[in-house]
Amino acid sequence: MNNHFDTSETLDPHDWEQSKALMHKMVEDAFDYVQHVRDRKIWQDMPEEILNTFKTGLPKQPSDAASVYKELQNTVLPYPMGNIHPRFWAWYMGNGTISGIMGDFWASVLNPNLGGGNHAAHKVEEQVVNWIKEIIEFPATASGLLVSGGSMANYVGLTVARNVNAGYDIRSEGLKENNLVYYASTEIHSCNTKAVELLGLGTKSLKKIEVNADYTINIDALKKQIEIDKSKGLRPICVIGTSGTVNTGAVDNLEAIADICQQEQLWFHVDGAIGAIAMLSNTIKPKLKGIERANSVALDLHKWLHMPFEAGCIVIKDSNAHKNTFSLIPEYLAKNTRGLASGENWFSEFGLQLSRRFRALKVWMSLKEHGSERFGRMITKNVNQAYYLGELIKKNEFLELIAPIGMDIVCFRYNPGGLTPEDLNALNKEIKLQLEERAIALPGYTTLNDMYCIRCAISSHRVTNADFDELVYSVLSIGKEIQ
Repeated sequence: MNNHFDTSETLDPHDWEQSKALMHKMVEDAFDYVQHVRDRKIWQDMPEEILNTFKTGLPKQPSDAASVYKELQNTVLPYPMGNIHPRFWAWYMGNGTISGIMGDFWASVLNPNLGGGNHAAHKVEEQVVNWIKEIIEFPATASGLLVSGGSMANYVGLTVARNVNAGYDIRSEGLKENNLVYYASTEIHSCNTKAVELLGLGTKSLKKIEVNADYTINIDALKKQIEIDKSKGLRPICVIGTSGTVNTGAVDNLEAIADICQQEQLWFHVDGAIGAIAMLSNTIKPKLKGIERANSVALDLHKWLHMPFEAGCIVIKDSNAHKNTFSLIPEYLAKNTRGLASGENWFSEFGLQLSRRFRALKVWMSLKEHGSERFGRMITKNVNQAYYLGELIKKNEFLELIAPIGMDIVCFRYNPGGLTPEDLNALNKEIKLQLEERAIALPGYTTLNDMYCIRCAISSHRVTNADFDELVYSVLSIGKEIQ
C-alpha cells in the first residue's frame, strides 16, 4: 500500500478566482451562443481532423481547464445537432429556455439525489408534479414522477397497468401463462413496443389496431379485437391512446377509448409525449377531451414545454397502485421520523431509479418565470404556423400534403409530376438531405402509405412564418435543380 501521496489533493480548483473567471466567460459565451443561434449553421458535417480528436486515448494527466474549454469551442460547439435552432423540425424536440439552462446549472451545483429524503429539491419535484397534474386535470391524490423522457414515462405507466390488471400478484409470482394483451394504434410510438417487450410479454401482446384516414385509431376495430381476444381466452388489460402521434400528430378519440376502458374494466394509458402538455393551449385542449379520464398519462417536458434534455413525467391516478408496483425499502433506505431520511413517498418508491437527477428545478424555474399561459401561447403559435405552412403547400402546384395536419406536424412532398413512385421518393429524400447539407433547415422525414415525405414537427418558440417561406422556396428550388 502506497502511503506517499498528497493528502491535501482534491478535485476543487487550485485557483478559485481563475476558475471563477473562466466560468464567467463560459456563461457569457453560452448566452451569446443561444442569442445568436440564427447566425450559425444549423448543422454541418464534421471534417476528418475533428473526428480524429475523438479517437484519442484516456487522458491520464491533468490539463489546464482553459485549454479544455478551448478544445470544446473548437471540436464540439461548431457541430451541434441543431435542435435549438428555429429551423429544426426533425425529431420532435423543444428549444430549451434560458431559465431551464440556469435550472440545470444550479441542479448540478446542488447535486442532490432525488431518490428521496427531507430536503428542498424533493419539495420542488413534488410541486412540479402537482403542476403537471393540474395541467391535465388529474386529481390532487394522483401520483407522479419525473423521468428521462416519454420512453421511460410510458414504461412506468404500462408497468403499473400490467401489475394492476394481471389478476394475481405479479411482483412475487412473476409471469405465469402469458395471456395479457395491450392495445394501441399502428401509429403508436416504438417505445411502447419496447416497454411491452421488457415487461416480459413479447410483441405479440401488443395488438396494433388499424387507423382511420386521419391516422387516429379505428374505434370499431379496437372493440372488435377486444372481443376476439376475450373469446380466445386472452386477458385484455390496457388500451394506449395517443395524444399526438409521432408521424402526423394525430390525436386519438380519447373519450371513446375511455368509454371502452370503463366498460371493459381496462387500464387507460395515454402516450402524451407530444401532445398532452398542449392542454395549456386553448386551441388544442378541446381536442384532448378525455385525457382527464385516463388512469395514467406520459408526458415529455423537453418537447412542447421546451425544457433542456432530459425531462419527462408520468402521472398515475391511483397512487397506491403506482407505489405498490415499485416500492421496495431495504434496511439502508428505512425512513426516520426526523432528519434527512424522514418524509413519506420517496420518489424511489415510484420508479426504477434510486439515483435520480434534480430534473425538476429547470421546470420549476421556467414555469415560474414565464407562466403556464405563455407556454400555452407558444403552443398555439406553433399550431397556427403548421397551418400557415399547410396553406403555402396547398397553393403551390408542385407541392402536396401527404397527411392531415395533426396539431403542429406537417407531412408533404415535392411532386413535379411524371415520376414513378420510386423516383418520387428518391427525389424527396435527396431534397431533404440537401436542405441539411446546405444548412438551410432540418426538417424530418417519414413514409406514409409507401410515400416518402418531408415532415416538419414545429415545436420551436423561436420560429417565424418567414422560416417557412424560406423552406418552401428552398424545397422548390432544390427540387427543380435536381429532378
